[in-house]
Amino acid sequence: QVQLVESGGGLVQAGGSLRLSCVASGGAFNAYHMAWFRQALGKEREFVAAITLRGRDTYYAAAVKDRFTISRDNAKNTVYLQMNSLNLADTAVYSCAAARYHGATDTDYPSWGQGAQVTVSS
Repeated sequence: QVQLVESGGGLVQAGGSLRLSCVASGGAFNAYHMAWFRQALGKEREFVAAITLRGRDTYYAAAVKDRFTISRDNAKNTVYLQMNSLNLADTAVYSCAAARYHGATDTDYPSWGQGAQVTVSS
């Protein structure tokens, strides 16, 4: 299975932006559909965004649509999550995930990164 490492999390004021990166190793990156999920303290993990093998199709949760953008660079084995207009509800641990087939639930993805904390302050 592919190994995933996230970076780019941190503390940001409401209305600000952050970009998360997730670098993959140990597999053919362009053979994996990629996704971002998040889990806030005391809540279930939830789907954020997904992108297909070559980046042609993207999918977003309603809560982040028009604010977040998922993209990938297959030459760099990296998937990104650009997050704009952040609000307090976006505070969570964000994890990237990889799967051979596209999906929108965490059970669809067998490979996970360790997660990156994103904290939005008022």
